Amino acid sequence: MGGFFGVISQGDCVADVYFGTDYHSHLGTSKGGLAFWTQDGFNRSIHNIENTQFRAKFEAELSGIKSSIGIGCISDKEPQPLTVRSHLGSYAISTVGRINNIDAIADKAFKNPNIHLLEINKGQINQTELVSVLMDSEKSFKEGLLAVQDAVEGSCSVLILSQDGIYASRDKLGRTPLIVGQKEAYKDEAQGGTPEISYCVTLESCTLTNLGYKKVYELGPGEIILLTTEGVQKIAPAREKMRICAFLWVYYGYPSSTYEGTNVEVMRYKNGAAMARAEQVEVDMVAGIPDSGLGHAIGYSNESKIPFGRPFVKYTPTWARSFTPKNQDIRSLVARMKLMPIPELVMGKKLLFCDDSIVRGTQMRETVNLLYRCYAKEVHVRPACPPLLYGCKYLNFSAFPHVMDLAARKAIMTLEGGMPENLEDYSDPASEKYNGMVDCIGKALNFSTLKYQNIHDMIEAIGIGAENLCTYCWTGKE
Repeated sequence: MGGFFGVISQGDCVADVYFGTDYHSHLGTSKGGLAFWTQDGFNRSIHNIENTQFRAKFEAELSGIKSSIGIGCISDKEPQPLTVRSHLGSYAISTVGRINNIDAIADKAFKNPNIHLLEINKGQINQTELVSVLMDSEKSFKEGLLAVQDAVEGSCSVLILSQDGIYASRDKLGRTPLIVGQKEAYKDEAQGGTPEISYCVTLESCTLTNLGYKKVYELGPGEIILLTTEGVQKIAPAREKMRICAFLWVYYGYPSSTYEGTNVEVMRYKNGAAMARAEQVEVDMVAGIPDSGLGHAIGYSNESKIPFGRPFVKYTPTWARSFTPKNQDIRSLVARMKLMPIPELVMGKKLLFCDDSIVRGTQMRETVNLLYRCYAKEVHVRPACPPLLYGCKYLNFSAFPHVMDLAARKAIMTLEGGMPENLEDYSDPASEKYNGMVDCIGKALNFSTLKYQNIHDMIEAIGIGAENLCTYCWTGKE
């Protein structure tokens, strides 16, 4: 998926951009980049971060940079930010999202024989470069960003570092958030004087507090702003319709972040509590699969009064995220190496585990089998969201090479002997087909019992209304 962060300041912003960008590292695993405007023009660097941390790649480069405006990004795919010189001026640009009609947009651009686009891998076009080409076909940044919103099928939020300031455009349906923070800082607090004002724009609100910022604004869907040292200038108003990704709260959003007024960790507590209220099961301990399952498990434990424990710990010093490698065998190996059981808390116990979701199910099956090898008596699994039936078509975080890899799809194939045209019954928690699918998944993955969170309870835990959420990966509804 990816994330980005930008700062414009009356003082030096280099450290803020560096740390603010690093706080988005959980959202992308391929490329990291920083771009600053200096007296000599842009100072930009991009590094591969597939096998190392963002900080390790960029820390040594920062000491010689002084700048009052900069942007940074973490990307799952293309190198960025890009620096561009066009009739709009010199600017740096970064994007977050997924453009499904990228080839159609490129073909339209190629009707101008002077246009060309660089390929990044296996014929793929750099999404961020294509967005810059779209923008440069218009007369201003505002018109260019509106043209991008209208042209893109999928989602695309954009940051532009220009000589005017930082333009920020949230994707037209608000599938990902954009938040503005402000801070005042003194060069020497003991001497008092006039504070230096800084403004930042971020996807993750968790970046704000430790860097000294306070939230002052949250962009609406499709809204465009310009950040200067004077504050927030509204360039284009928000659109009425919003479809923010519900998985932000369930899984990939950071626990200390808040979107549309709902904190991620608070939602997970509520979500876990709702799961506990929906059943009665006799177990000795409630646990969460680290890290994104922990909040749901705490909520379940608090509501059910069943003790919370940690029969697993996560070894984090060296291992990257388990879903990062493209090869399933390597993903499974990494997942197995990261989670270390505590046999003394497992042996002879009836355990209930909350996890954010079940995708393919391969890693969860290996996790459960490891618990049985440590002599667990029972292992009950409670995913914090409904069964995933569709690959995400709006963001890259849950896009799969083949939708038939999903555990739910495999179960349907087993039950039906083929894939039915309509999966609506399988997304309805009150239907017999849904219950049959869940039972099939649980048996295939060797769980004592399996029960998914009800989609209605999950939406209620988020608390912003079903009409404002994208739940496509569970329901298939646009």
